[in-house]
Amino acid sequence: MEHRTLGRTGRKVSVVGLGTWQLGADWGDVDPAAATAVLAAAVDAGVTFFDTADVYGDGRSERLIGEFLRANPGTPVMVATKMGRRVAQVPEAYTLEAFREWTDRSRRNLGTERLDLVQLHCPPSSVHASDAVFDALETLVEEGRVAAYGVSVETVAEAHDAMSHPNLATVQIILNAFRRKPLEEVLPVAGERGVGIIARVPLASGLLSGRYTRATVFAATDHRSFNRDGQSFDVGETFSGVGYETGVDAARAFAELVAGLGPAGATPAQVALRWVMQQPGVSTVIPGARNAEQARANAAAAELPPLSDELLAAVERLYDQRLRPQVHSRW
Repeated sequence: MEHRTLGRTGRKVSVVGLGTWQLGADWGDVDPAAATAVLAAAVDAGVTFFDTADVYGDGRSERLIGEFLRANPGTPVMVATKMGRRVAQVPEAYTLEAFREWTDRSRRNLGTERLDLVQLHCPPSSVHASDAVFDALETLVEEGRVAAYGVSVETVAEAHDAMSHPNLATVQIILNAFRRKPLEEVLPVAGERGVGIIARVPLASGLLSGRYTRATVFAATDHRSFNRDGQSFDVGETFSGVGYETGVDAARAFAELVAGLGPAGATPAQVALRWVMQQPGVSTVIPGARNAEQARANAAAAELPPLSDELLAAVERLYDQRLRPQVHSRW
């Protein structure tokens, strides 16, 4: 597994990490044994970076990770968590007192004295530009509660505001073959400023796996049912903001490109992950996995050879023709 330096954290992490939203909530039910199996399979496959949040299952994801790491002492995993989505989404909620409370809770959930990386979890846009907020984050570092801090953003504008602060370590942003805008407007600036890029939603909520059809029905507890139109949080988090039918059709075309131009034996999901890894400036990509087999398959994407220029150009044309009008101006 290739390792890359994660921005100003200074730490090396696997180029394929593990997103753990699905182990907490909003992707249907995953029992604790299955969740533990996912974590174990990822580590066995060389993954050394887990991403979680205090809101995933109201701490369930953090607790599962903490239990796994206590049961497997010495496991070389960096854990990034996020904070801020358990309260009303108003700028005045983002205070040093609140940050202390939230990080103390995450430290208890994860069973650690100091968090490796804490990220503001898609807060109101104005928060990213607030000097007071980032001064408070600096205080958390000084107090030893966290080793480094970053942000998770919805838009490229939010990323730019956050990167104006000198000690920001990382930006987590949606990046995949169906959401290309960060390539043009975020990754180059992050590279210049030494900010790590954590690429989330790399499979467009599973669309790029090619497994779904227009007739697919998702569980009522799955955000791909209840947030399809942005009813619960930013619609860009679900299918990357692409309309479902448009996305299914584009995913079918993507799978055809993979079959014709991709590495032999690679699945569409693996090629989609390799596409993200191949973008200059990406530190790690964090697909989720609902079972051990998916975790192993995701990690194996790191072993694929670089995608051909022909395939890269074809994927760009697919985006320009079918997806750009829906998503490019919105985030």
